[in-house]
Amino acid sequence: MQVSFFVGIIMISSCSEKPREETTLSNDSLSCCARLPTRFGVKSMRTDLAGIKADTAGMAWIPDGEFMMGASDQGGRLDEKPRHAVRLTGFWMDVTEVTNKQFAAFVKATGYITTAEKVPDWEDMKKQLPLGTPKPPDSVLVAASLVFVSPRNRVDLNNPGNWWTWKKGADWKHPQGPNSSIIGKEDFPVVHVSWNDASAYAKWAGKRLPTEAEWEYAARGGLKDALYPWGNEGVEVGKPKANTWQGSFPNLNTNWDNFRGLAATRSFSKNGYGLYDMAGNVWEWCSDWYSADYHDNSGKPVVNPRGPGSSLDPMEPQIPKKVVRGGSFLCNESYCEGYRVSSRMKSSMDTGLENTGFRCVM
Repeated sequence: MQVSFFVGIIMISSCSEKPREETTLSNDSLSCCARLPTRFGVKSMRTDLAGIKADTAGMAWIPDGEFMMGASDQGGRLDEKPRHAVRLTGFWMDVTEVTNKQFAAFVKATGYITTAEKVPDWEDMKKQLPLGTPKPPDSVLVAASLVFVSPRNRVDLNNPGNWWTWKKGADWKHPQGPNSSIIGKEDFPVVHVSWNDASAYAKWAGKRLPTEAEWEYAARGGLKDALYPWGNEGVEVGKPKANTWQGSFPNLNTNWDNFRGLAATRSFSKNGYGLYDMAGNVWEWCSDWYSADYHDNSGKPVVNPRGPGSSLDPMEPQIPKKVVRGGSFLCNESYCEGYRVSSRMKSSMDTGLENTGFRCVM
């Protein structure tokens, strides 16, 4: 289940004489997370940023160990197989996803401007589009990000353009657009952050993004062959265990878990390693390049794997992708089960969404 989007601004330039500030996206296949042409690259961070001294406050120790990485059930996708042994050295991991309050401190200290807050560079964008694609009007090339908008009725799940909107002015400070804010949501996970943004924060904090193996090992919380961070009980069985979508996606959320959108960190029980929201709430960036056949190995346990040397998404081989893990508040059994501990998704490094965040390790 992968998504193929064409940037809405391109559609408008060829279909309308008066470009709108908000546009929807179209696709040609199904997925849990958006796949967008690269907007533009973010220059490497300056080495003179005034960072904070890294310590383990707000982090949990993940002990040395060995585990079987990949799907242990029939529901696993092809890129989650085959299962293989991985051995990891212990590390520290943030107990929660990085919050708005924490990210605001980073921005205040460095003056950092996120990808979503910058005007796209057309020269870079067109490298990811079909040859000859005309440049849209400058009024369309604006700072923007993807925002979830629930349709009123049932829609075709093969077209994520039915619920994603490219909205001008949407960014980490304005999650639903320019008229929204994060005031009173300081403990919510920061969203609309690209891989570049997340990496910049981690560097400033004296940390780094987790490898994909570290993330899955930590998400399992010491449980063997479990499907979810809490065990094998279904996500909607018993009491609410994660912030996901219940009901008919994407038009009706029954609010069974008490959240229709993002939830504050620590809203659900922690896993065996003391980590919150390792399933649902927001997708989390990992350091690894995405490769569809990365799990295709055997033999002795792989020790501290750092992922493949380059990206390979068969559906879009021209666009480098990084791994995202954990699912989000939009995951539903009928559409996306990203909350499974072995579920893998990917996105281009400059993509930001209302349901994507991150946490760090050290």
